[in-house]
Amino acid sequence: MPDEKRDTHCSSSSNPSPAASPEAAARSHDEQATIPGDGRLPLALAVPLAKLIDVVPGAVVSRTLARSKGGTITLFAMDRGQALSEHSAPFDAFVQVLQGEVEITIGPRPVRAHAGEAVMMPADVPHALTAIEPLVMLLVMIREPR
Repeated sequence: MPDEKRDTHCSSSSNPSPAASPEAAARSHDEQATIPGDGRLPLALAVPLAKLIDVVPGAVVSRTLARSKGGTITLFAMDRGQALSEHSAPFDAFVQVLQGEVEITIGPRPVRAHAGEAVMMPADVPHALTAIEPLVMLLVMIREPR
């Protein structure tokens, strides 16, 4: 597996013009499967997020895609049975499952989410995550100005 920090799957090619053929559009989309060496998402390009990170057997892998005063966007890949232990954060967190299945315990309540589903975790409430199936998820931390 390539090192997540130096993954360079996105090209800097421009999007096809509106009149481009479907084949050209598909090639352009496939060429956009990576991000530049600095790890940030490219602007104005469609990026297949789940292709930017690999599930590693027996591991949890993360990759920060964006960071600002307003929050962070991080991809996580977790093998079946891997977990993030209980913790809390002083701001809301949004989880979108891209592949697989996760159980998120928020306070005393377990919530299952599958690919295509999302869960909002409230600030200051303890939560933990366990991958039920190999998992790729997007975590968006939302910081509110105080």
